[in-house]
Amino acid sequence: MQTQLVVSEVAKNFTMHLRGGVVIPVVEGVNFSLEAGKCTVLGGPSGAGKSSILKMLYGNYGTDTGQILVQHEGDYVDLVTADPRTVIDIRRKTIGYVSQFLRVVPRVSALDVAAEPLVQHGEAPERAREIAAELFTRLNLPETLWDLPPATFSGGEQQRVNIARGFITDHPVLLLDEPTASLDAANRAVVIDMIGEKKRDGVALLGIFHDHDVREAVADAIVDVTQFAAHEAA
Repeated sequence: MQTQLVVSEVAKNFTMHLRGGVVIPVVEGVNFSLEAGKCTVLGGPSGAGKSSILKMLYGNYGTDTGQILVQHEGDYVDLVTADPRTVIDIRRKTIGYVSQFLRVVPRVSALDVAAEPLVQHGEAPERAREIAAELFTRLNLPETLWDLPPATFSGGEQQRVNIARGFITDHPVLLLDEPTASLDAANRAVVIDMIGEKKRDGVALLGIFHDHDVREAVADAIVDVTQFAAHEAA
């Protein structure tokens, strides 16, 4: 299997500027890789740094040291040193992301929110909406909601829009930050099936799943984030 992404000796600290520059260590010495067709799961308790690692891989957080090499258009690109334009291009073409929270523009319909990444890939808007509708049907999102802005939806309904938006494209790498946290058992099962399909399509996935049954169903490898716990300098 092809290695799609390599994390090497990555460290992250947060500096609290409103508290006199106090430095809070998060993780250090993070090392793992993602292979095409496999789902790797970040394990460990809340606060261990799992979401921070995902955000560094997506370019939302900077890193203090290390490399994050991603296979992008035939070459390995280091996200740590990439310029903003390159990071945006990587997000558009190579790394997809399903976050815990749906952030949308007010008054944009749920269908258009889910279809947007596919339109950005060059798909015709009507066809992108058709594919989004297929995903909504699969995720049991009531059709009465499709043309409404998702800002007023329940947490579970918003998460289903979020999942459709993240799964609609064919990014070679897909990051999943607790995608099933707000879902009932039936929709968790749907997401497990969708992850299986991505694996069969050769996508490299990295996820956080607090639901033990989901984690057991999708994980090909588990990375224990506690081994990367950072410590304050003596």
